[in-house]
Amino acid sequence: MMGGPGPMIIRGDGPDSSITKQKVKPGTAKRILPYTRPHRRSIGLLLVITTLNAGCAVAPPLLLKYLIDSGVLAQDLSIVVWIAVAVGVLALFAAVIGFGEAWYSAKVSEGLIYSLRTQVFNHVQRQPLAFFTRAQTGALVSRLNTDVIGAQQAVTQLLSTVVSAGLTLLFILGTMLYLSWTITLLSLVLMPFFILPGRLIGRRMQQLVRQHMQINAEMGSMMHERFNVTGALLAKLYGRPDTETGQFSKLAARGRDIGVRHSVSMKMLFLSTMLVGSLATAAVYGVGGAFAINGAFQVGTLVALATLLTRLMAPVGQLSNAQADVMTALVSFDRLFEVLDLKPLIAEKPDAVALPSAASGNGSAPEVEFDGVSFRYPKAADISLASLESIAAPMPERDDDNAWTLQDLSFTVPAGKLTALVGPSGAGKTTITHLVPRLYDPDEGTVRIGGKDLRDLTLASLNETVGMVTQDAHLFHTTIRENLAYARPDATEQDMKEACKAAQIWDLVDSLPDGLDTMVGDRGYRLSGGEKQRIAMARLLLKAPPVVVLDEATAHLDSESEAALQRALKTALTGRTSLVIAHRLSTIRDADQILVVDKGQIKERGTHEELLELDGLYAELYRTQFSRQTLGNGDGPAREKVPEPVGPPGHFMGPGPGGPGGPGPVFHGPGPGGPGPGPGVFHGPGPGGPGGPGGPGPGPGVFHGPGPGGPGPG
Repeated sequence: MMGGPGPMIIRGDGPDSSITKQKVKPGTAKRILPYTRPHRRSIGLLLVITTLNAGCAVAPPLLLKYLIDSGVLAQDLSIVVWIAVAVGVLALFAAVIGFGEAWYSAKVSEGLIYSLRTQVFNHVQRQPLAFFTRAQTGALVSRLNTDVIGAQQAVTQLLSTVVSAGLTLLFILGTMLYLSWTITLLSLVLMPFFILPGRLIGRRMQQLVRQHMQINAEMGSMMHERFNVTGALLAKLYGRPDTETGQFSKLAARGRDIGVRHSVSMKMLFLSTMLVGSLATAAVYGVGGAFAINGAFQVGTLVALATLLTRLMAPVGQLSNAQADVMTALVSFDRLFEVLDLKPLIAEKPDAVALPSAASGNGSAPEVEFDGVSFRYPKAADISLASLESIAAPMPERDDDNAWTLQDLSFTVPAGKLTALVGPSGAGKTTITHLVPRLYDPDEGTVRIGGKDLRDLTLASLNETVGMVTQDAHLFHTTIRENLAYARPDATEQDMKEACKAAQIWDLVDSLPDGLDTMVGDRGYRLSGGEKQRIAMARLLLKAPPVVVLDEATAHLDSESEAALQRALKTALTGRTSLVIAHRLSTIRDADQILVVDKGQIKERGTHEELLELDGLYAELYRTQFSRQTLGNGDGPAREKVPEPVGPPGHFMGPGPGGPGGPGPVFHGPGPGGPGPGPGVFHGPGPGGPGGPGGPGPGPGVFHGPGPGGPGPG
């Protein structure tokens, strides 16, 4: 494909520092709020439950105060019993409230993540094909798994930890102020020492978390590429397991080092919080004990203050840790929003209309028109993200990377007719076929189906109208039945059977123990290339679209299967608008129109006979391919020089006389040649037609079956 996506280089030394040192974009936290709107009722209930739970945290110290002052010191047994019962009931109530808090917190956080995950999946699916040619599959999977889990942790921390700890902190400080404002002020003086470590360490952990996520994504990409069937086969064939292990080991080692630094940072945060808390407790015991001795308050108040301070350490520590956790988890949201901010190049207009044939369901075949179409592949910056291709990082843009792939193409694929695209490799044939189902939009000009600009049509109606089979047909890792039903979910088993018969694959499917319920394996690897291709062809026939695009769909078939499928296609494509790429020119000789593509332009057009008579690029391609076939089939000597034709050769595929023949370069069977090097081309039993004029000297006849070569008037 000429002018495809830019070149890539493979780097195994970990992620690019420009990616891992990115900071969370301003406003990321605000962008999370719209996802909470569907859960407002649950969030309201969660806040009520959290408030009750925070109240339960301050009640036991107060009860302990009255137990000591009014019960134990006053030697009042009834007060001691009632307070003990109250503490037990309060503990039971706190357990129920804690369960409700956990339930609603999980419900809200999981619901939010569900919405975010499905939105990212849907958005990625709508990206253009060029996006997937650059993005690493493992990196995309990491965004939907690792990053979503990180985002879920941020929501859980925010709802269950931050809110709960914040309310508990307020209730405890209020109660301490009620008991002793002096001790409370002392505690508040020490409060900044709780918060400062979280802010300092949290910033460092943001960078560590982003690096760790990027390395995990790259390891996932490497495993995805090496552990699928084709990747594993390539590694075994080239015998490089040690090299692969070495590259993976480097990534894993970087992940290990970052993990160690992350764990140490978390431990430092915990230890600093505990140290400050212990110092604060010592200060309260010292100052409070002195106040109790001097009679400023009773012993029960001192015990309650010490207990409340101990309980104050927990929410302060949670808030300190949560600050670091939320700051690092925001990286996950930032990476997800980074994907969501990537606008698809192929988008449906708000006022798009359905294609008439698709809307009516009559299946009539519309014509396809290219009007002054020019196209070049989009740049990496327009379709991808650096963080999704950090191992396979794009090389600097070259001056010719933005060259035109197609230039000023104008042609029509007549309705219900077969048009073939031929030309050398890299000429732009596949790019042309990709414009028909609107996998890309042209930069200049218009592609129309049924007289309608593709950009004015709904994507659903376009998908219903156009069916395509590529050279490398993809099958999902599921059953044959589900792979077929992907084209038409409401298809019956009889419909599938008929489609398989038409694709010349039913005999094989029927012979399998599980029939249509046979698993095809990863990418259909349990089937041969030809079998996969015929299953894909059956899937297309099951869809029965009015417009059919085939990109060398018979490339993986043997001669017998190809001939059978060609017969099936001749029937199946009747009445449908068909655009076919063929490298084997023998498969498209009966095409209604042949377009010869070279360097992104239409160089020749016409029927097979007309193009041979024109004696241009098509005739050269045909002679080259035909010469290779004849050179590889005979046992006798062969001449490599292919003389120029004077007239078009005859083509005879069955019994009967051949048409007037052109020159024949070699002789592969018995039969006398004419006196000149221009005997008839003969593909079956029956006499060859008269040869073209030959030059002086003997020229053996080309002979592919029994029967004499025709005389050449040389």
